[in-house]
Formats: sequence, structure tokens, C-alpha cells
Amino acid sequence: MQTPDSGAPDSGVNERILRETGVDAKVADVVEPVLNTLGFRLVRVRLSGLNGQTLQIMAERPDGTMTVEDCELVSRTVSPVLDVEDPVSGKYHLEISSPGIDRPLVRKSDFADWAGHIAKVETSAMHEGRRKFRGRIVIGDTDSVTIESDQISYGNEPVVRIPFDLISDARLILTDDLIRDALRRDKALREGRIPGDDLGSDPSNDTQEAAPGEADAEKK
Repeated sequence: MQTPDSGAPDSGVNERILRETGVDAKVADVVEPVLNTLGFRLVRVRLSGLNGQTLQIMAERPDGTMTVEDCELVSRTVSPVLDVEDPVSGKYHLEISSPGIDRPLVRKSDFADWAGHIAKVETSAMHEGRRKFRGRIVIGDTDSVTIESDQISYGNEPVVRIPFDLISDARLILTDDLIRDALRRDKALREGRIPGDDLGSDPSNDTQEAAPGEADAEKK
């Protein structure tokens, strides 16, 4: 697994290639500059009908970490901004969270960081006769990612190159290998080391679970 780029959230491979639409896009436009100012980067915005209305803002630091304290800081900061801009009609429940282990892949750098792991990818239009793909991430070029199928699928190509501009949704699939790598990466970051330098270590020695942080607030 490659080390995440810690550059500016909106530069190069760190610019989000998956964008929201409708109300989600309005919220993203409001909160993304605020998150960047705080030193975080936006992963995803999603308004759902859960508990009436739930507005989930998923964020992380450039190194991929996000603690409960970080979530609380983001919640305290973006809440008044959302009150002023008012992009969501009616009452809603505000949820600030980290991406989690089986995270969405929203940047080119995400695909590079988690190369070798299994992901589900959906495209906005038919590609190679289908729109849904599953397989191991292979680093492609600057314009695409290659997916090697991990399942027997008759009639479908086992290796597919997918242009980034066709991807409408992508996320990692939870596997034992992914959990091990996520725990190692989390431990390395907390110890100030570069992720990937401890591939031979035993993640069972890690006492802190690499679980998403979360902060909630009720909004009117």
C-alpha cells in the first residue's frame, strides 16, 4: 500500500473525482472550503431519509486519519455555517464521520493508496458491456484504474481498465487483508512512522481499533 499524499486537498491526484448532485452538492460547496481551512478534506456528503433526514458529512485528514475529537471539531465548526447558508430544507440530523475501513474511493490517490485490495466500482454509463465491476485494484495511468476480477464471471473480461471520468461510485470491500493493512497503517501513523514500513509486524499487537469516528447533532 502506498503512502497517502499529504499535499493540498484540492491538488492533483487529491482532487475529488466523484462529485455530489442536487442538495448534496449544495452542502459540499458550503462545507468543503471550511474543512480545508481546518486541515481536513471532504470525502462525501449524503442526505438520506434516515431518522427523518440525516445529513452525513464524511471527512478525513490528508493522511487518512479521523478521530472522534476531529469529528466533534468539524461538527462544531460546520454547524453554524450550515445554519447561515441553509442548504437543506426542514429539520435534519447532522452526522460527521470518517470513511471507515471499507471506505469510499473518491480521489485518484485513494485508488493508488489501496492498490492490491478489492473494490466495487460502478460507472455512469455502460463500459465493456456493464456498469458494475468488482476486483483487485491495479494502479493504472493518470486517467484510469485497472480492476482485476476476483470472482469467476463468464462472459466478462477478467481485467478491465476503467476511465476515472466514468466512475460514479467506488468503495473498498471488507476483507481480512484490508483489515490487517488498515490496522498496520493506523498504528504506523499514530507512532509517527510511514505506513508500509511495518508489513511484517503483527497487527494483533495493536490495541486501538481502526474504526470510524463519529459526531452527531440535531439541526433545525
